[in-house]
Amino acid sequence: MAEREELINEKENLNKADENEKRIVQNHINAKLYLLNHRIDTAIIVNLDEQPQDEIRFGARVTLKMEETGRIKTFQIVGVDEADVSKGKISFISPLANALTNKKEGDKVVLKRDKKDIVYEIISIAYT
Repeated sequence: MAEREELINEKENLNKADENEKRIVQNHINAKLYLLNHRIDTAIIVNLDEQPQDEIRFGARVTLKMEETGRIKTFQIVGVDEADVSKGKISFISPLANALTNKKEGDKVVLKRDKKDIVYEIISIAYT
């Protein structure tokens, strides 16, 4: 909701002397508002307590071990707008999230890469 308010305020407080430039900026803001409103209208609230706790679904925080290096990584599966790999949040439509969905602890998943596939073992699943 804060993003929508920011866009509305930006639109209302445009200080462009050139009317053509002002119209272009207003159209750009209107397009962003339209897309934002559509995302809000079609959003689905997922209750993490209702997710199968032993299976990877939307909202799961998953700890993985890379088979080749033994390196441990933790990711949470989130919506497209929330995704930020640097914060350990991956989009539910990402290749890794797709490979993980419906898997359980101990399962192995293969992330197909151009040069070399990456194999992960699922260490833990949490909905927190």
